[in-house]
Amino acid sequence: MAVVSANPAFGAADLSPVVPLTISVAQGRITELHFTNPEGADVTGTTSPDGTTWALGEPLGYGKTYTVTGTATGTDAKTVPISGTFTTVTPVDKVTTGISPDPGTVVGVAAPVIVYLGYSPADRALVESHVHITTTPAVEGAWAWVQHDGQDHPSLDWRPKNYWPPGTQVHVESDMYGLDFGGGYHGGDNVTSDFSIGRNQVVLADAQSYQIVVQRDGQTVAAYPASFGSGDDVGDPNRVTRSGIHVVIDKNETTRMSNPAYGYTNIIEHWAVRISDNGEFIHQNQGTVDDQGNTNVSHGCINLSAESAEEYFNSAIYGDPVEVTGTSVPLSSDDGDLYDWTVPWDQWLTMSSGVANH
Repeated sequence: MAVVSANPAFGAADLSPVVPLTISVAQGRITELHFTNPEGADVTGTTSPDGTTWALGEPLGYGKTYTVTGTATGTDAKTVPISGTFTTVTPVDKVTTGISPDPGTVVGVAAPVIVYLGYSPADRALVESHVHITTTPAVEGAWAWVQHDGQDHPSLDWRPKNYWPPGTQVHVESDMYGLDFGGGYHGGDNVTSDFSIGRNQVVLADAQSYQIVVQRDGQTVAAYPASFGSGDDVGDPNRVTRSGIHVVIDKNETTRMSNPAYGYTNIIEHWAVRISDNGEFIHQNQGTVDDQGNTNVSHGCINLSAESAEEYFNSAIYGDPVEVTGTSVPLSSDDGDLYDWTVPWDQWLTMSSGVANH
């Protein structure tokens, strides 16, 4: 007589919707099998060539009961019914994810890959095993857990050991659907992003030389007189332009800037390229043109003339590195969002379980 079994067992509940699920027949073979959702529609599956095993072929939904019906025929030519149910888990909430950079974008050579998660997982290694990155050409890099400005939970970031090679094509997958994040939370979606790396543009911003130098592929293409933060001269660390590798975050032709502690609110500035979330921009400031190239007088931004600021603005893209030197305060996690490059490589390699870094 045919013997029907299932793995997980018939009647199992609180199953992950991506659990591997098989129905098997010993001493016989499957002659008919329907695996249906609550609406009565068949769920896809594959029967082995010898007819002894049926395997689920697609993810299930959350909080649903699926019904199995069918028959098996034994080696004794007698039929037995196949019957049972499976019920998937109902999550407290489904964890959303997102990937930066966005699909189809062209970004600078310092842009990190960021997988944003809506909940902090209990098992980080499990989550790491479900993120994948493919680069063409191959690029050395690693994942790390990073707490970004304005985020309730750490993200999983990937950055190359050195700046991206120009023209690199990048494919990122975050396969979180069905994962148990702990606390009743489960992964809610799978997300992908395909983007590319643009030209190599690096800004060398030396506060002691009072200028910024724009280089492409190591060759200088522009140099602009600048005025940096005056904090080192006046003894105010809040006015020091942070030293370290900043990353261009965004840019706006016109933006309003406020710092009530220093007596200004909603001042309109032009050609503003944001390089950190602590209020540092490279932007036009006509009021400091006489200081640009000889004296640092700003509150931490890098001031340029109107002509210089517009020209640099038009050349900058998200992900460009801005290497600030010559000041007393280093850029750090206290300064906001994209501080990935302030972490030494050896330390970066310790900031994950290593599951995804293979």
